[in-house]
Amino acid sequence: MPTALAILAAYLLGSVPFAMISSRVFGLADPRTYGSGNPGATNVLRSGNKKAALMTLIGDALKGAVAVIVAQQMGFGDTAIALVALAVFIGHLYPVFLKFKGGKGVATAAGVLLALDPILGLAVAGTWLLVAYVSRYSSLAALIAAAAAPVIAVLMHGVTNQTLVVGLLGMALIGKHWQNIQRLMAGQETKIGSKKK
Repeated sequence: MPTALAILAAYLLGSVPFAMISSRVFGLADPRTYGSGNPGATNVLRSGNKKAALMTLIGDALKGAVAVIVAQQMGFGDTAIALVALAVFIGHLYPVFLKFKGGKGVATAAGVLLALDPILGLAVAGTWLLVAYVSRYSSLAALIAAAAAPVIAVLMHGVTNQTLVVGLLGMALIGKHWQNIQRLMAGQETKIGSKKK
């Protein structure tokens, strides 16, 4: 029962839409109405408001980290912690508060990874930052980081319940970026910093 409640609480925490909250705080339009239509930090950045985008990024990352850290502090085993990590991530992708139409999960996954293993989280975040800096494509950076995450996790820890969750997170991230993949291949993807049209 405690594990089931922790998983439910993690899902509900993951469902909190920081893109919507930050947009409302800064008096911006609903992020689902412009750019990619995605309620996430990169799309909020297209509003031109960097503070709102930063608030979204931090909020989405923190909810992933907090869910895992609380589960760790409560003394749950590795399997339960892995399930909590998965639940908070799924909550962001399919939030009950937004009719199950959420963000793509990059920031929340980063928070989860940093809490599960700070070195792993930093390695994956560093991969994202490097690719994003060179290419100026947030989606390409996310795709490469998502593909790299389970490889790095297995090299560091072997195959465990938590590395399996990292693999699931990576596959889900890639799946959520399917439209971005198509736009990248067509040369139509929007670069970081491009404002809404």
